[in-house]
Formats: sequence, structure tokens, C-alpha cells
Amino acid sequence: MIYLYLFVTFFQIGLFGFGGGYGMLSLIQTEVVHHWGWITTSQFTDIVAISQMTPGPIGINSATYCGYTACHNAGMSAGMSVLGSCVATFALVLPSLILMILIARLFLKYMKAPAVQNIFNGLRPAVVGLLAAATLLLCTKENFSTPSENPWQFWISVFLFLATFVGTKVFKINPIKMIVMAGFAGLLLLY
Repeated sequence: MIYLYLFVTFFQIGLFGFGGGYGMLSLIQTEVVHHWGWITTSQFTDIVAISQMTPGPIGINSATYCGYTACHNAGMSAGMSVLGSCVATFALVLPSLILMILIARLFLKYMKAPAVQNIFNGLRPAVVGLLAAATLLLCTKENFSTPSENPWQFWISVFLFLATFVGTKVFKINPIKMIVMAGFAGLLLLY
């Protein structure tokens, strides 16, 4: 039964996940953590980190890991959990595949039409909003702690967040280098 719910959930995410993988993260978190409770916020954060470090689109990687983890947390075997990965991944990709086939034919014909341009102008702010929501949804006590629970971890986490933001935005440091440096800093400062 979980496979059907995985399929429907990730199909909907794939259908309405404008903005690519990063835009989908808030939708994925809302569904798999808050709505269904298949995984914890901490597990979702780990999934996002792993999805960023592995090759491939982050949305697809996240769906793959979420499908596996949801089935694993439901007490299923490794083989059945792999099937959960396949179902979630296929369901996430299917709407894009269908829509891209349909849109490609129409877009090439009507891409200069004012109505089409206006649609894209309306979607751009929505994409930025989804990306901002994904960021804010990950700003939780599981990721940063709190000043009252563990002030050292909280302030180190805030510093690493800001340093990574400034490093990639202002100094144009490669995000992969920033991930490695933040991991190393976390190992030194939080161990």
C-alpha cells in the first residue's frame, strides 16, 4: 500500500514542482515529513545533504532516497525498500516526461506569443518563492539546535550557514569546496 501512496505523492510533487529540484525540496519535505511522517526532519536533512553530494539532479536523488527510507522505516526489507526508491523516482519523473513531450511541440510553435511569455513571467517569482521556502523549512532545531539547548552548536551552525552563503554568493567559491570546508569545520568545532 505504501507504494501506491509513494507513487501518488511523488507524482504530485513532480507535477507541481516548478523550479527544478531545489524548488521541489519544500514540497518533498512537506509531504514525506509533515504529511505522511515517513521520515524525520533529521533524516530529510541527511537525504538533502547526500542528494547534493551525489551525481544527478537533487530532486530525483531526494525522491530515490526518500522512497528507500520511507519503506525501510516501515519495516520493509532492503529489496522492498529499493522498489520504494524506484517507485518514488519514476513517479517524480513521469509528469515531467509527459509534460515535456507535450510542451516541446507546442512551445516551439508558440514561444514568442505574448501569452506564453506572460506565463513564464508569472512563474519566475513562484520559483524563487519555492526556493526560499525550501531554505526556510530546513532552518530547524535539528539542523541548527537552539541557543537554549546547545548554544555552541547553534552559533557554529549559524556561522557556517552565513559563511557558506557569503562564500558562494560574494566570493564565488565553488559550492563543492564550501561543502567540504563546512563539513571539515563541523568535524573540528562540533566533535
